[in-house]
Amino acid sequence: MDMNTGNNFTQEDIRQNKAMAILSYLGILVLIPILAAKDSAYARYHANQGLVLVIASIALGVVSTVVSMLSIPFVGVLVYLCSIVIFIFEVMGIVQAAKGEAKPLPVIGGIQILK
Repeated sequence: MDMNTGNNFTQEDIRQNKAMAILSYLGILVLIPILAAKDSAYARYHANQGLVLVIASIALGVVSTVVSMLSIPFVGVLVYLCSIVIFIFEVMGIVQAAKGEAKPLPVIGGIQILK
């Protein structure tokens, strides 16, 4: 059980589903744990955070395309910085999943999509 969150994950669940939790932060591969590890609370916790990051990346891509079409330089820099932040969150999630931890990521950690 991870003491950093209110979630109760068994050591067995963590051990068996670490790889699925790591996949959660690798873009579209988040679908693998969502579909294959439905019974794992640990994998679903990380899949939820990974799914939020994928949705944020898609939204950022749309904004980036619009900004490119309109040639707005300052907003382009903000989009670039946001993409760096998303990458950092992905790395943080991978490290936490590999360590068997379940800490909410900054900013997006409280968003729940998967039940």
